[in-house]
Amino acid sequence: MVWPTHLWMIRKAMLGLIFAGTIPASLISAGPADEDLLIGKSLADLLQAGETVISREQDRINDPKLGEKGLDGAVVLQQAREIYRTTTGVDPAMLDPASRHGRLLSVQMDAIVEVMDANQAAINATGSGFKGFIPQVFARLVNEAFARRAKGEAEVKVTGPPDRIRNRKARPDVWEIDVIKSKLLAPNWPRGQAFSAAIEKGGRPAFRVMVPQYYDASCLACHGSPKGEVDVTGYPKEGAKLDELGGVISLILYR
Repeated sequence: MVWPTHLWMIRKAMLGLIFAGTIPASLISAGPADEDLLIGKSLADLLQAGETVISREQDRINDPKLGEKGLDGAVVLQQAREIYRTTTGVDPAMLDPASRHGRLLSVQMDAIVEVMDANQAAINATGSGFKGFIPQVFARLVNEAFARRAKGEAEVKVTGPPDRIRNRKARPDVWEIDVIKSKLLAPNWPRGQAFSAAIEKGGRPAFRVMVPQYYDASCLACHGSPKGEVDVTGYPKEGAKLDELGGVISLILYR
């Protein structure tokens, strides 16, 4: 199943009306797959919002003279919420905590706070430049904390085309590889459109969502040209180009 752009925008608008009190939630009917897709897309949006915060704060994080950076869990979460709200029209903290959607977003927000607070010593260290706390590391740590807190209900992983994966733990599985090659890398695949399907995972019924991510200018500092040149993280650059598929947020919602 895919979520066409125009339907996602309609859904986004309707959610905004619900939270504004204009129309009651009871008037919105959606099947389990629709709801799971919405949850998966929401988790991806919030994770990307957090990555954006860490990306735009790299100069501050890596400043060797600056000690306290002012980037604890509460601050980063607030900034991520603002980005998410701009993207979706909804404040994630305002979702019904009794709903699966609200509960899982709350778990993810707690995971963001946990990761940022646990890494304050490294982030605030003086005397050294590059700290290694880049968006990819942030996302991996948040996803690991999320998995612990979600207790088998959901999983999130940032993966991507096999030739663009540096961390072995992030390598795509067989199903993810097929989706990446046959769908997300297809010339006619709409930019930004997620792919989803109900498929068994580990012997359990599950709903899987794949949300594409593309290289922007900030990504190319480490992943761009010249190909093979060692970047600041110690890895050889991939020779990537602007707007190419660079990663995929892969989500599993168990049923």
